[in-house]
Amino acid sequence: MFIAMNRFKVVKDATADFEAVWLGRDSHLGEMPGFVEFHLLRGPEHEDHVLYASHTIWRSRADFEAWTRSEQFRKAHGRVPSTKPLYLGHPQFEGFETIQTVGGSADARQDADAV
Repeated sequence: MFIAMNRFKVVKDATADFEAVWLGRDSHLGEMPGFVEFHLLRGPEHEDHVLYASHTIWRSRADFEAWTRSEQFRKAHGRVPSTKPLYLGHPQFEGFETIQTVGGSADARQDADAV
């Protein structure tokens, strides 16, 4: 598996707008071979920003790279009009090859999804 992450330093007073952009967009991820799952993560709050990360799991690095060259990628990353900057600087990409996966029970996953 391959995990693709982007970290965003979101301006503190723009977190609701940032989340609305992500929650309201059509990602087109489900149309891509090798897509496993996506998570939008909210992290710690700092003096001038809140850390967010997009976390996407792919069957392989090749599947992820095919996504970045696809029409679905271009559609998903189309410009969203904004009257104010949502984050500081550019997103920071990090890609990881999976070395080990340890799964929990089906009950634990259902409990986590219910939260």
